Amino acid sequence: MALSSAKLFLFSPLHGRHLSSSITNNILTNMRLLVLKSKVFFLCLNLYCVVAWRYCVNLGFTDKGRPVWQRKSSMAELDNEELRRLKDVNMDEAPARRHVRDCFKDIQHNLDHILIKTPGDGIKTKESYEVNSRGVEIFSKSWLPEASRPRALVCFCHGYGDTCTFFFEGIARRLALSGYGVFAMDYPGFGLSEGLHGYISSFDLLVEDVIEHFSNIKENSEFSSLPSFLFGQSMGGAVSLKIHFKQPNAWTGAVLVAPMCKIAEDMVPPPVLKHILIGLSSVLPKHKLVPQKDLTDAAFRDVTKRKLAPYNVICYCDKPRLRTAVEMLRTTQEIEQQLHKVCLPILILHGEADRMTDPSVSRELYEKAKSSDKKIVLYKDAFHSLLEGEPDEVILRVLSDIISWLDDHSLQVEGS
Repeated sequence: MALSSAKLFLFSPLHGRHLSSSITNNILTNMRLLVLKSKVFFLCLNLYCVVAWRYCVNLGFTDKGRPVWQRKSSMAELDNEELRRLKDVNMDEAPARRHVRDCFKDIQHNLDHILIKTPGDGIKTKESYEVNSRGVEIFSKSWLPEASRPRALVCFCHGYGDTCTFFFEGIARRLALSGYGVFAMDYPGFGLSEGLHGYISSFDLLVEDVIEHFSNIKENSEFSSLPSFLFGQSMGGAVSLKIHFKQPNAWTGAVLVAPMCKIAEDMVPPPVLKHILIGLSSVLPKHKLVPQKDLTDAAFRDVTKRKLAPYNVICYCDKPRLRTAVEMLRTTQEIEQQLHKVCLPILILHGEADRMTDPSVSRELYEKAKSSDKKIVLYKDAFHSLLEGEPDEVILRVLSDIISWLDDHSLQVEGS
C-alpha cells in the first residue's frame, strides 16, 4: 500500500515531470529496501521472543502461559476471599497499589509473624507523599522514638519488588524502640510510589532519587548533627553501595543484608539468552519477558512464613521487565568491579544457603573493602530473606547483630 501511494505521488501531473526517471527509480528502490529491512527486523524480533519463551517453558518458569509464582503460590490456597481476587487486579500504576494496600491494612496487621507482632507503642510514625525534583511522587515513612531524641538516623533501602511497608514495619519499629530514627521510601515504580510497577529505566536515576530524599532528611536541623547509617537489603544493598560511591564521606556506616553485589548464577539466564534479552530491552523495555524462578521458595526458608508472603499485596511478583533486568545485571557487574572502593564502616550479613544473591561475593566485599572497620556474619543454612523468612530465633539473632553494631558505632561518634 505504501509503495502504491508513493508511485501515485511520484508520477502525478504536478510532480512527475520534475523528477527524472533515475531519481524516481532510486527512491522506489530505497523504499523497497526500507520495507524489507522492517520485515527482517520484526521477523528477528518474533524469533527472539519465541526462543526466550521456549527457554522459559523448558526450564519450568511458565506453565501454559501462567507464571510459576501464580501456579505454586495459588491464591486458592489462601483463606481470604479478597486476597484470592488480587490475581485479577492490575497494579501497574500507583493509585491501584495504594487502594489495594488500604484494603488490606487490617488483614496485614493481624498476621502471625514475629515482625508484624512488634508493638508500636512509644513510636511516632508518619507517612508522606512528596513530588521530587524529577516530578515523581514518592511515598515515604518514618519511625521515631516518642520519648527521646534519636541517637542516630537509619535510612533504609528496600529490595527488588518490595516496599518499605509490610514486613519492614516490624524491623523499623524494633530499631525505633532501640532509640533510632528510621526513614524509608519506596523507589519510583515500587510499592506506593508513582511509576510503572517493577520498572527501572535507569538504576543511576533511582539512586539519585534516593540520595535526594535522604539528603533532605539529613539536612533537617532536627537531625543534621546525628550519625547517619545506610541500611540496604538485597537490591537495596546495591543502592546503598552506589550511594556510598557517589557520597564517600556522607555516611557514618552501612548495614548490608544479603546485598545484591552479584546475582546468583542459577538466577541469571544463559549467555545466549542474556544477549537476546539485552537487545530486546532497547525495543521492548517495559515488556515482561525475562524468565524467573519462584522467588518466594528461594527467599523464605520457614514454610509458615513463606505462606504469608502473598499478603505483601503491593510487592511486584511478576516476571522482571526487560530494562529492569538489564539495569540490575549491569549494576551488579559495576559494583563487583568497585568493591575495593568501599571505605566506610560496614556490617555485612548473609545467609550461607542464599540462592538469590551470591554469599561468596559478600565475602569478596569484606575482603576487598579498604575500610578498616568491617564485619561479616554468615548464617548457617539461612536463605535470602534473613529478616522475614527465617525461623524466629534466626530473625531475632540478625536483629540483635544489627542493633549491637549500630549501638557500638553510634557511641563511637558520640564519644569522638
